[in-house]
Amino acid sequence: MDADELAVLIREVRSEIGHENTEVRIAEAIFNGERDELLIVAPDRSDKSIIIGKGGWVVGRLRERLGIMRIHVESEIDLIMRRERVKFALERLAELRGSFRVLSLLEEPLRKRLEYPAGLDFLTESDSAPQHPIKELDTAVALSGGTDSSFSLIAAVNLGLNPVAFTADPGTIVLPGHVRRVVDELTASLGVRHEYLSMDFSEFQRDALEGRFHPCGRCSSMIEEVIMEKIKNEGIDTVIFGDLLSTGYGSLQMRDDILRVNLPALFAASKQELKSAVSTYGLRATSGFGCPLLGEVHRRYPHMRRYSIQRVLRETRAGALEPGEALELVWSICGSRRTN
Repeated sequence: MDADELAVLIREVRSEIGHENTEVRIAEAIFNGERDELLIVAPDRSDKSIIIGKGGWVVGRLRERLGIMRIHVESEIDLIMRRERVKFALERLAELRGSFRVLSLLEEPLRKRLEYPAGLDFLTESDSAPQHPIKELDTAVALSGGTDSSFSLIAAVNLGLNPVAFTADPGTIVLPGHVRRVVDELTASLGVRHEYLSMDFSEFQRDALEGRFHPCGRCSSMIEEVIMEKIKNEGIDTVIFGDLLSTGYGSLQMRDDILRVNLPALFAASKQELKSAVSTYGLRATSGFGCPLLGEVHRRYPHMRRYSIQRVLRETRAGALEPGEALELVWSICGSRRTN
């Protein structure tokens, strides 16, 4: 089915479910027979909204009419941006080629992403592992138990990187029990060596609860220091973090002769894509923003919420978060719901 025929069908579906009659514009339609999924590329975000319909009703009914497994709808503007970021990442990879073995296993998946920039399931499917994986242990994953770092560990395993996972443990106010269970279950199911790294957060916690600073930035830096120190002691030369930013050249960084890979950022991933990619592993994405410590800081010092909202808006501006996802996070911040 070409783009024009598909546009006619979408108009029919919109009419059937009572949506207003409007022009449907489709720039391109790509069917992936191997995955039984259709990628519909709309010229812009407004055209994308017309195809998806209110509450996703139009695209859901369209999938039923076509009898296919999945439909992705993307705007051409977003795909152009995503492809450019992946191109920049490939250029950075070329600059570092030969220095780290992990890079040899990242190039082909990046080129696959460049060719088909919708969905990341190919990185989390067990049959995606390369024929010649790395046997030695020279890659670590900083695993927090959230969607982003969990995706990074799953992808690292399926890319053949033979990773070890480290989780910084500052105590239950930052790493609550239900998150530890996610970490334990995921590493066990993947057969990955895992270790908790104890941290003394008593002074940091006291200062944060006294309202001296917003905790996220300092917490992240302290955790990174502990992870980096551990991998140096282990003789590991590559560490993977689950950061969505910075993309492009910034997704591969050197620090003290250690390669830091922001894996979701490397593939210019969106939060929505990460959630979809890890869904088959039974990982349930949390609906709020931050840890219990942050929730308590928000409750005691409402002015601190603006800094959390700024962090959400930063990912939204970069396209990593959809506006609807960002709105949910902002509401959770304003309501001070304690979630991981």
